[in-house]
Amino acid sequence: MSDGRTMTRDTASGAWASIWFAGKRVLITGGTSGIGAGIARGFIEAGADVTVASLGDAEIAAAATDPVLAKARAQKLDVRDGNAVMMLADSLIGLDIVINCAGVIRRGEELEPDVFQSVIDINLNGTMRVCAAMRPLLTRSKGTIVNLASMRSFFGGGLVPGYAASKGGIAQLTKSLAIAYAGDGIRVNAIAPGWIATPLTSALQADEKRSQVILDRTPLGRWGQPADLLGGVFYLCSPTAAFVTGTIFVIDGGYAIA
Repeated sequence: MSDGRTMTRDTASGAWASIWFAGKRVLITGGTSGIGAGIARGFIEAGADVTVASLGDAEIAAAATDPVLAKARAQKLDVRDGNAVMMLADSLIGLDIVINCAGVIRRGEELEPDVFQSVIDINLNGTMRVCAAMRPLLTRSKGTIVNLASMRSFFGGGLVPGYAASKGGIAQLTKSLAIAYAGDGIRVNAIAPGWIATPLTSALQADEKRSQVILDRTPLGRWGQPADLLGGVFYLCSPTAAFVTGTIFVIDGGYAIA
C-alpha cells in the first residue's frame, strides 16, 4: 500500500502526468501535510513548479526536510487573511493550477458557535478568498482550480457541523464558480475524498472499533492514502478534462455507495 509520499514515474499515470504538468505553475494551499502534501508530491514528481502554502511554521519546517516537498517553494499563509492571500497572488509571476486543501476539523468543539464560525472561515471562506485572488492569474493561463470537498459534502456529521457545512458549501461554491469563471476560460472542479489516512484522521485510525466501522462500509476494505487522490486530481487538471467543469469527483473506495 502506498504511504502517500511517492508516485512512481514508470506507471502510465506518472508518464502522462509528466507530459501534462512539467513546467506548470501550481499553488497548493494546505500543501505541507496530509492530502495537500500528497498532491504536492505528485505534481513535484511530474516536474511542475509547485508552491505550497501553510499556516504552521512547524509544518513548513517539516516540509523542508522532506526529500520531495523540499523542492517546492513554501509560503506561510493564513487563508483567513484576505490581505495575505492577495499578497501571495501578487508575488506569483504566473499560475496554471490552484489546489485548495487548507482546512481544519474540530470534532465536538464545532457545536459551539464560535468554533463553528472559525471552521467555516478557514475551510469555506478561505477557499473563496484564494479562488478570487488567483482568478486574474488563472485567466491569463486559462488555468484550473480543484477544491477539496468531502464525504461530508453529502452526509451530516453530528460532531462536526462546521466541517460538514463548510464541505457542503465547497461543493456548491465549486459549481457556482465553475459558472462564474467559465467566461475567463477557468475550469473549477472538486474532489470528494473518502476516509484518507492523514493527521486529521489519526484519532479515528487509532480507535480500532471506529476504524473497523469505516472499513466495514468501504467496499475496497482499506483506508485511502493521499496518493490515491492523485489520479483524480491529475485528470481534472489535465487537457483530457477540457470539457469538465463544476463536477464533484468522488474518490472514496466505494464508501458513498455502500
